[in-house]
Amino acid sequence: MTLESAVAGSWRDSANVARDKWRHPLQTLAFFGVNPQQTVIEITPAYGWYAEILAPLLKEHGHYIAAVISPDSAVKGSDKGYYGKQLKALQRKFDASAEIYGSPDVRLFAEAKPNFGEPASADLVLTFRNVHNWREANTVALMFKGIFEVLKPGGSLGLVEHRANGAVADDDGSGYIGQNQLIAWAAAAGFVLQAASEINANPADSKDHEGGVWSLPPGFSQGSKNRDKYAAIGESDRMTLRFLKPETASSVIRKN
Repeated sequence: MTLESAVAGSWRDSANVARDKWRHPLQTLAFFGVNPQQTVIEITPAYGWYAEILAPLLKEHGHYIAAVISPDSAVKGSDKGYYGKQLKALQRKFDASAEIYGSPDVRLFAEAKPNFGEPASADLVLTFRNVHNWREANTVALMFKGIFEVLKPGGSLGLVEHRANGAVADDDGSGYIGQNQLIAWAAAAGFVLQAASEINANPADSKDHEGGVWSLPPGFSQGSKNRDKYAAIGESDRMTLRFLKPETASSVIRKN
């Protein structure tokens, strides 16, 4: 299976396909260098938007790993149910269509002690719109360290995140992060920025919405209030970054 055929797959949920115009999965995954022979870990895939593409793509010749927060390890007790709901939904998706997804590796990790597998075992790690959650849970350094360690030297981290207007953004609950700020966090773990893309940019996003990024689609957290306005803006402005774990990275792993 090719990346193009995986993105075009008839098995994908129609509601997910409708979001391709904002998420650009073919261009995004190509930019990250995804190919069917890799071992790919997706960090917190939620309900499986990208898993619908990645698991079938990697089923025959690669290895797809869904790294999911163990509900019992939630830093905030109130998140336990939310994590459990996502885990059950993801597993149901895989179990209902084994002929499409094969047997993806659903790997639980502790939110405050992230371990994603054997050191130097993954070719590529991907995560989509999750770093703001790490910031909220105060696990940014731990997450980047865990990702760095599980990647092979020369492996890559592909990351998409809501982008603040400034280089640095306060943790104001808006969900946006400064691009330079995020790059600095990754660099502190040993990563080198390899490339940045504007694939998922949205200049119509003013980033000053009541209720933060969740006011925009698909969340529409404000309900009917200003819904037409938010629908016209579309999904958030996003940075799309590819980081490299240097070939000599084993000698520079940061210790916390």
